[in-house]
Amino acid sequence: MKIQFIFFLLITSLFVLVSCRNEDKKVVKIEPITFNKEGELTIYKTATDSILTLVNIEIADSEYETQTGLMYRETMEEDQGMFFIFSEEKMHSFYMKNTKIALDIVFIDADLKIASFQENTTPLNEAGLSSQIPIQYVLELNAGLVKKWGLKIHDSVTYTKQ
Repeated sequence: MKIQFIFFLLITSLFVLVSCRNEDKKVVKIEPITFNKEGELTIYKTATDSILTLVNIEIADSEYETQTGLMYRETMEEDQGMFFIFSEEKMHSFYMKNTKIALDIVFIDADLKIASFQENTTPLNEAGLSSQIPIQYVLELNAGLVKKWGLKIHDSVTYTKQ
């Protein structure tokens, strides 16, 4: 019995020593997601047909890109935006899950006219932000730019892909 107990203590001690040894922890390096210019979007003032502004756009036209959007981004320049292209005009809803940047969301109809806005969205909020009417395109900008640029319903846009 004594030999079994000593053997048990030796095995237990060995197990504790092996499990407590110092191993280098694997460090997972997270690369920031950076802007990838894929085109340009021009916004025109309807009343005067004059150019309001030019935006460098990253285009989301695949299922994965439209699901992810600007999630996990830390910053975005004022002249940059994410432009979503959908295959057909219908009601769309966005949310800010995993999106750290406050945004203005510009909903655009099939005729490339601004149809509605969701301004100054709350980062990381999972509440749905509806287009309110059927749309085919969406432009996400830094919060406050809709007001700063004076965008209005029926202003129009054009875009080009690189």
